[in-house]
Amino acid sequence: MDVASIAITAAVTLLGVALGGWLTVWNQDRVWRREYARQWRDIRLSAYKDFLSAYREYLAFVQDPSSKITAIPHPRRQDELMPFFDADGRPYREKLESARMGVTLVSQEPGTRDAVFLLMRRVRAIAAARASKPPTEMADELFPNLFAAHNAFVSAARKELGLPDIPGDL
Repeated sequence: MDVASIAITAAVTLLGVALGGWLTVWNQDRVWRREYARQWRDIRLSAYKDFLSAYREYLAFVQDPSSKITAIPHPRRQDELMPFFDADGRPYREKLESARMGVTLVSQEPGTRDAVFLLMRRVRAIAAARASKPPTEMADELFPNLFAAHNAFVSAARKELGLPDIPGDL
């Protein structure tokens, strides 16, 4: 054997080891990124589910004829009222606010955050209207506006989770 063939054999062996090491690192990085993305999808899904659950509980409380709700003018927004609840309703409001903060914290897209804030404003408008009227006498446009905001949030959340949009109304 001559020195040239030994050098070529050693070089090819080192090249194979280097290529194998690089492929292993690349594959591990890819697996890590996929796992990281999956974990964040799960976190977002949980936050969105918690928000929708809190929103539905809040809305159910607001529509209950025995609920005690008051409203005062919003200090910065013209023609908007801020609803306030008694001790029975306070946990619903706090749970909804907490869930909203969770969505704000984990959502990646501005469209999702905008949709959650619009939904919050619409459900608060219903609560404020409910302060002065029973559920059967509330303005007709409040609920279609709420349902449109609900659908916009669900669409934005599904988009952020990588799911296809649901055609039509939810």
